[in-house]
Amino acid sequence: MKAHEIMNTQVIKVKKEHSVRFVIEKMIEHGVNGLPVVNDKNELVAYISDGDIMRYIGRQKDLVLGTLFFSQIMKGDNDNLESRAKRLMELNVMEIAQTKVYKISSEVDVEDIAAFLGKKNIQRIPVVRKGALVGIISRTDIIRSTFKLEGRAVI
Repeated sequence: MKAHEIMNTQVIKVKKEHSVRFVIEKMIEHGVNGLPVVNDKNELVAYISDGDIMRYIGRQKDLVLGTLFFSQIMKGDNDNLESRAKRLMELNVMEIAQTKVYKISSEVDVEDIAAFLGKKNIQRIPVVRKGALVGIISRTDIIRSTFKLEGRAVI
């Protein structure tokens, strides 16, 4: 079985021009923890997850860089959570999204996708064809299709 046979083609995505506010609204509206980011040609350019948002709103601690002869302290921030959250909402999605994105071809075997998702400990992966985003596959999609194949549908 190939990726294109089980992928969800109704992909909830955002464009690279959108604000983080728009992304968060989409995540909440659709109950997802991450979204692909595409350009005007529907090419995958980044992925934004709840982890990216958490890293931004979390307290930034002091960082000490040092060698035998020199030490430098890079100060974190003293802003409170609300200040960081407010600042985050106005950012462009590309300012915090990950541009190194795992993706797969629509012709990849499902068992290879399952192994990859397990190894990398990720929940879902975008599916591309000729550079364009055509679908997304989650762990649940793989489990659902596997157990339907064996006639033991759980869902």
